[in-house]
Amino acid sequence: MNLINKKVTHKLFGIGSIVKYNDSSIEIHFASENKKFVFPDVFGKHLKLHDKSVANSLEKIIEKKEMEQKEEERKKEEEKKLQRKNQELRWGLEKLMKNHKLHSESQMVFWCDTEEQNSSFLEWKVFSGVIKSGNNKGKPTKPTRLHQNSAVLLTAIDSSMPEKDRRILGVYMVNEDFIGKLCEDGYIPAHSKYRLQLTEQESNQMLFWEYYVNERSSKKMTWNTGKYRYFDNLWMAQILLDIVSLKSDPKERELAQQFFEHFCKMNLITAEELPKPNGALMRM
Repeated sequence: MNLINKKVTHKLFGIGSIVKYNDSSIEIHFASENKKFVFPDVFGKHLKLHDKSVANSLEKIIEKKEMEQKEEERKKEEEKKLQRKNQELRWGLEKLMKNHKLHSESQMVFWCDTEEQNSSFLEWKVFSGVIKSGNNKGKPTKPTRLHQNSAVLLTAIDSSMPEKDRRILGVYMVNEDFIGKLCEDGYIPAHSKYRLQLTEQESNQMLFWEYYVNERSSKKMTWNTGKYRYFDNLWMAQILLDIVSLKSDPKERELAQQFFEHFCKMNLITAEELPKPNGALMRM
């Protein structure tokens, strides 16, 4: 559509002709001077084209622009609503975090089957399983003790090996905003930074039962049933410290050190006062 030299009538300035225009402005020559207006907003209320065919085409363009503006306004309003909702959620999370009391056993050790040994590190999350009985049977289990101070330890054991040979595969802090009691789908996602995977050689040097012990039967090493169990915060700190010593790659060692320091801070643990591992394997 070409508007150059098209005749127009303005309510105040009278008859003129278009001399220049672009996507946002239009310039019109009137009898005494040239005037600039916002394009195409000036048409309709203040300015009319003499050419009806061009006026109809322009009207369609204006209608399209108005629809686009309304859609943009709708999206902005939706975005504002989403921001308000997210802010309310953040306030709720902050309140839960502020009122959270540290549990001495808020760490999780997870038993990875063959498939999970790969998927856990590809997706960096584990599934807590489903409730086996009662009114909530079939629903995902809520890992209620897990909070921002919690880490998930990934372990595995070859079917031909005794339980005492359970190896540590890796470990991660839970996601920054994860709260176990609010977890509806049973998935426990990893922190964006604090996550470590061990090589096979490293894993063979990290035996779970060197750290874990059932105090009611200190020399007994049995898992029995279930995909996971909670365990002591100090034991997790011991594991992380040993992983730091185990890592030879400078970048991985630095990350492991930062992980260890962050974990101790979140769990109010003084690294210098951390006791030596004394799990069931160490008591044989």
